[in-house]
Amino acid sequence: MTRKTIGEIAEIWKEHKRPFVKRSTMAAYVLILEKHLLPHFGGSDALPEQTVQAFVLRKLEGGLSVKTVRDILIVLKMVMRFGVKHEWMSHYEWDIKYPSCPDRKEVEVLSAANHRKIMNYIRSHFTFGGLGIYISLSTGLRIGEVCALRWSDLNVAEGVITVNRTIGRIYFVEGEHRHTELVVGAPKTRSSCREVPMGKELLAMVKPLKNVVNEDFYVLTNGERPTEPRTYRSYYNNLMVKLDIPRLKFHGLRHSFATRCIEAGCDYKTVSVLLGHADVSTTLGLYVHPGIEHKRQCINKMLKSLGR
Repeated sequence: MTRKTIGEIAEIWKEHKRPFVKRSTMAAYVLILEKHLLPHFGGSDALPEQTVQAFVLRKLEGGLSVKTVRDILIVLKMVMRFGVKHEWMSHYEWDIKYPSCPDRKEVEVLSAANHRKIMNYIRSHFTFGGLGIYISLSTGLRIGEVCALRWSDLNVAEGVITVNRTIGRIYFVEGEHRHTELVVGAPKTRSSCREVPMGKELLAMVKPLKNVVNEDFYVLTNGERPTEPRTYRSYYNNLMVKLDIPRLKFHGLRHSFATRCIEAGCDYKTVSVLLGHADVSTTLGLYVHPGIEHKRQCINKMLKSLGR
C-alpha cells in the first residue's frame, strides 16, 4: 500500500468528483474541505474513530449544528472511501456519538393576522418585488426559487407555477483563487422540481400581467437579469419594517405557508409535496406539533367512532 495523506487524497478526489456533480455541489464540498476538514485532518493518513469523535465534539462546541457536522462527515467519508479504493489508506468504521440535543426550537412563523396584513398590502400596493413575497406566502416557495422564477414558469391557463430552477451566490475555491458567483441552476433534489397551484387571488394578480410581460424575463425584476437572494432579503426586510411586522427571516414565509396549511387540516403528504420536501417526515418534524386542544379533539373523535 502506497500511503497518502488525507490532504493528498482530497486533492485527487476533487478532480475525480468534479465532472459528476453540479458546480454548486462541488463548491460546497470544497468549502467543507478547506474550512473544516483539511485544517484538522489534511496532514494525517489515518482516520480512527477517536480522532473523528474528538473533531465532532470540537465542532459542536464551536457552535455548529448536529446536521452541519453530519454533512461535514459525509464529505470526509467520501474522501476516505476514495482513498481506501485506491489503497492509499486504511478503512475505518465509526460509531460517532452526538450529545443529547436540547428541545427543538419551534419554527418562527407569522401570525395569521400578519400573514393577511402583508398579502392585503401587496395586493393594494403592487410591485414586482412584492409579488415575489406574495408568491412565497401563497405557495411556500424558497427565496432562491422565487428569485429564479421567469414569467414562463407561471401558467395562468393551468393555474400553476412550475419550479425547476433556483438561484444563489456560491463561494468557489479553485486553487489559490477564491470568488463568489451568482448561479442559476436546477434545485438540489428531484422533489424540489414541482408544480404548485396558484390560489384565486394570486391568479387574479398574475393574469393581466401575463398579457404584457416578456415570457423570458425574471418575475421579480421584470427584466433580463434576476435579483439575487441577498438583495431580495433586504427588500423584504424593509417592507416588514414599513408594515411594522415583527422581525422574521424570509424563510419564515415558507414556514408560515406550511403552518397555515396544517392549521387548515390539509393532509401532511400533500403539504410535503407542495413544499418540495424529499420525505414527509421532514414536514412532520418541522410543522406537526399538536397542542393539548388538538390532542383532546383527536381522542374525542376516536371515542366518537367507538360510539362512546
